[in-house]
Amino acid sequence: MTTGEGRPTFLLVHGAYHTSTTWRHLQRELSAAGWKSEVIDMPSAGKQHGPDAGLYDDAEALAERLRRMEGPVVVVGHSHAGLTITELGGDHPNLVHLVYLAAFMPTEGESAGSLSGIPIPEVQSGPAPAMPDPRAALYGDLSDDEASDEITRLVDQSLLSCCQPTTRASWRTVPSTYVLCEQDQAMSPAAQESFALRATRIERIKSGHSPQLSAPDQLAALLARIATIAMAERG
Repeated sequence: MTTGEGRPTFLLVHGAYHTSTTWRHLQRELSAAGWKSEVIDMPSAGKQHGPDAGLYDDAEALAERLRRMEGPVVVVGHSHAGLTITELGGDHPNLVHLVYLAAFMPTEGESAGSLSGIPIPEVQSGPAPAMPDPRAALYGDLSDDEASDEITRLVDQSLLSCCQPTTRASWRTVPSTYVLCEQDQAMSPAAQESFALRATRIERIKSGHSPQLSAPDQLAALLARIATIAMAERG
């Protein structure tokens, strides 16, 4: 296995309605196995940048963080963050690999709304509608207490971030892996299968939509394998 300075750092990008705290269990598992990781909070989620930060703001925040990181980086995008890492573009020399975790994997011109079959409203300011049943959709394989705790951590998501279309597709130039969550209730496995056809390779995990919470040990091992292969192929 790749060791020491040859190991890339994971940059973990949360999905809609979430913050970087969603990665805390996965970060613990990665650290225990000797892997470095960093997290980032997206401008479109929560109140730190106001209610009208969109996809392009997210992508620029991610690009700025990536430019400041040293050494090789594997970027992991969960759910809605698939749009963000796609909009990132491929002009980052230290970007080794993209991982789409139960995520949108759009082509140019697609948005979260268009991929979900939701009409795009004329007015795109303010928060997106709240998720009606996060317990079932996002945390079905957590205990009641764990799910309740995660629900208290959810934040508003900007409507604009769901409406803005991607202008580029970084997966066309950066190698990628799609991690398909086979028991997902938020994004159907069938939809994930369709997205995964665009990836360099496909991996699967038996979990709901949030394996970073329900199966962090398994996900950490899978990401380690993905990163090891990515570095070996990079040469």
